[in-house]
Amino acid sequence: MHVVFLDRATLAPQTQLRPLPFDHTLETFERTAPEEVAARIRNADIVITNKARITAEALAGATRLRMIAIAATGTDNVDLPACAARGIVVSNVRDYAGNSVPEHTFALIFALRRSLAAYRDAVRAGRWLESGQFCFFDFPIRNLAGSTLGIIGDGALGQAVAQMGRALGLRVLFAARKTRNDAQAGYVPLETLLEDSDIITLHCPLTAQTRDLIDATAFARMKRRPLLINTARGGLVNEAALVDALQSGAISGAGFDVVTQEPLPADHPFQAIVSHPAFILTPHVAWASDEAMQALADQLIENIAAFYEGKPRNSVTAV
Repeated sequence: MHVVFLDRATLAPQTQLRPLPFDHTLETFERTAPEEVAARIRNADIVITNKARITAEALAGATRLRMIAIAATGTDNVDLPACAARGIVVSNVRDYAGNSVPEHTFALIFALRRSLAAYRDAVRAGRWLESGQFCFFDFPIRNLAGSTLGIIGDGALGQAVAQMGRALGLRVLFAARKTRNDAQAGYVPLETLLEDSDIITLHCPLTAQTRDLIDATAFARMKRRPLLINTARGGLVNEAALVDALQSGAISGAGFDVVTQEPLPADHPFQAIVSHPAFILTPHVAWASDEAMQALADQLIENIAAFYEGKPRNSVTAV
């Protein structure tokens, strides 16, 4: 079996990949450009990819390919219908960042509610000495207890964030899904969540229905000038509208770990606010604690081993 890993650099160097429990050759590339994919997978039996895109055109020449193991949860970088038509099993990695993402979410919330980055930058600029006293109050500092936390997405990550929020004394609301009847306590229409929340955090997938879910109309409903946190997917928030909302004061701050184009290009709308004292942008690392990455790598190997044994797991294609 010939195994090709297209983008090993998307996992930290300290993350260990356990040996596969069958005879194989492993060809590893740190990164793979779109135009390189077809040639690199041509002779592969199994392909590992995190973000490298595998299109139907690239698949056409990979006549030996039997499995694509995605080293992530998201599957939008692989043409799933083309794989299903070819009988190629596609698996993904699930539930590995159940601590990492919620903790990163609250790191952003704490930092913004207490203006940590703004105060750090002010101290670096000499403001403390300039103030002439033991403290200064240039930026707002707010407690979390007693505030309302609105969560969009009630899967494992959203539920973990809710549990942390309740432990900190936050009132928790979930956005009710239009596709089902969410009658239990704490579920409210999205419009109500936008109006009543002091902090709004996104934990839902990016689909045709959720793209630009938070747009100019949504920002206009945010009566309490909330913090907006996105550790889920770029594209859930209209980025130009976010810039307008932050600059106009419609929201009190924003913490993002994802954008629609990664890495952040020079002409991206966020370049206008990347130095704003109430904006924190991290480079898509909410998932990337050492522990979470190792759990991902271990599950990745387990997926491949299960496929080899004829018992595919975490399959996202009906083949």
